Amino acid sequence: MSDIEKQSMKESIVGVLSNSSATVVNEDPSRPPSVTDADDSFPDGGAAAWLTVLGAFLALFCSFGQLNSFGTFQTWYAEHQLSHLPPSTIAWIGSLQLWVFFFSGAFVGRLFDAQGPRLILLFGSLILVFGTMMTSISTQYYQYVLAQGILVAIGIGTVFYPSLAAISTHFKKRRSTALGIAIAGSGLGGVVYPIMYQQLFNRVGFAWTVRISGFISLALCGVAIATVTSRLSKPQADMPWFNANVLRDTPFRLVILGSILISFGLFIPFFYIVDYSTDHGISPHTAFYVLSVMNAGGIVGRLVPAYLADVWGRFNILVPCAFLTGLSVLVFWTFAQSLVAIMLFAVVYGFFSGAFNALIIPCVVEISMVHEYGTRIGVLYSIISFPALCGGPVAGAMLKASGGSYLGMTMLAGATIVAGSLFMLWARLALGRGSRGPEY
Repeated sequence: MSDIEKQSMKESIVGVLSNSSATVVNEDPSRPPSVTDADDSFPDGGAAAWLTVLGAFLALFCSFGQLNSFGTFQTWYAEHQLSHLPPSTIAWIGSLQLWVFFFSGAFVGRLFDAQGPRLILLFGSLILVFGTMMTSISTQYYQYVLAQGILVAIGIGTVFYPSLAAISTHFKKRRSTALGIAIAGSGLGGVVYPIMYQQLFNRVGFAWTVRISGFISLALCGVAIATVTSRLSKPQADMPWFNANVLRDTPFRLVILGSILISFGLFIPFFYIVDYSTDHGISPHTAFYVLSVMNAGGIVGRLVPAYLADVWGRFNILVPCAFLTGLSVLVFWTFAQSLVAIMLFAVVYGFFSGAFNALIIPCVVEISMVHEYGTRIGVLYSIISFPALCGGPVAGAMLKASGGSYLGMTMLAGATIVAGSLFMLWARLALGRGSRGPEY
């Protein structure tokens, strides 16, 4: 253990978590440091740890991977069941799905700290499958909102948060790498599901395509329930549902502010890249694959930066990746007109946005105590649920108001992400001025 880490422990400053959220300074002088936060208490490997990574990978493949694929539904609904509605109205389904997923974080995270992952994963898997099956028989707008926008989102949230929080209890030095591997499951799902939907919609119909995805979720989540475990033997059932002290730490507050801005613009390309492609002369058949290419870039973005973050520091990699995510929208997407240019943008944006998604949780955990991982991750995601909800519909309204021009929408998305990255940089600088050292 380094001298910096020993000094940090003496001052009750605990740093830990991981890709895909918490706070480090012991603001409450009456609260003793947790010995389970010590470096030597994290196995950083072993059968239970890597089985947890495997289970989380499969859980995120079929949950967040589907959420990443909503652009496919956006286009399908606009051409079929909901063709009588404007794109901004249809986008509310995906935006509501994002909001419910994010907002559920505080509650699911608190339940994880109190109960561990298994019961939450069981409940979430059942809700995810049920909501998917209800989507398959929906015909009206409000039915899609209830089934896909709410039920599926609750299922995704109750599968996503405990899976990643559980990984963070097994790893410290390799935390970003382990989380990156698990979160790569969502990127792989984002590649597979749009292709599967595009192939099956016309072959077996919308209803059976969605049902097939529901059966896939049932099988993969079953494996996750059996393999995902937490290293903590004493859940914190007596903790309050919300502790205002989590918002007293300056770096954590800055991470929240940066995440608010980034989450507003981050999902706009995922929602509209397919429509953007078809509006620029690309056939609908090919346009479906653009979203898969974007998610494919996200797979690499979740793995390589996560590995580098374990070597050079989590915030040190997160900040430039967040900045380049916004810059790619402003410089690249704004001027992408041909199929080649759009595909290149999809790869670049997928890579850097995937890196942000993979590193935000390790950064939060890095500045949190081990028994607060679930709570702090959940608080972050609950707060950013509101800008995530607004991003898609605002972009759709701008698209309609500008007569179909994507310029305003792309500039808005890029500018908010770049602004958010500056707050992340501020958080990193705040950490550097303190006693937590340069390893961040």
